[in-house]
Amino acid sequence: QVQLVESGGGLVYAGDSLTLSCAASGRSFSDLAMCWFRQGPGKERLFVAAISKSGDTTYYQPSLRGRFTISRDNAKNTVYLTIDTLKSEDTAVYVCSAGSGEVTPTTYSLDFVSWGQGTQVTVSS
Repeated sequence: QVQLVESGGGLVYAGDSLTLSCAASGRSFSDLAMCWFRQGPGKERLFVAAISKSGDTTYYQPSLRGRFTISRDNAKNTVYLTIDTLKSEDTAVYVCSAGSGEVTPTTYSLDFVSWGQGTQVTVSS
């Protein structure tokens, strides 16, 4: 079992940058691929980005590609999501998840084993 705790959200302004963190504990972090999802007000949950176990492969939601960067530090058991040039439509709860499977540059296929509680990001224009 792996436990995930997100942090780094808050009230930010359009045009700012923000880095979210997701700290993992329990099962070996480096055995798992990691993802970020987001759910905006009144919207369905949306996949944002995925990163492979080693961190050498990433995949992004095509509509979000360019402003979002996922990374991980296996020594710190932490995955990050950096959002540049924030927009009001980025307002959402951002949730990280861990899973077994494959991440390629064009897709991901994971069996998720754990989800965090999420961190709220509110972008003010």
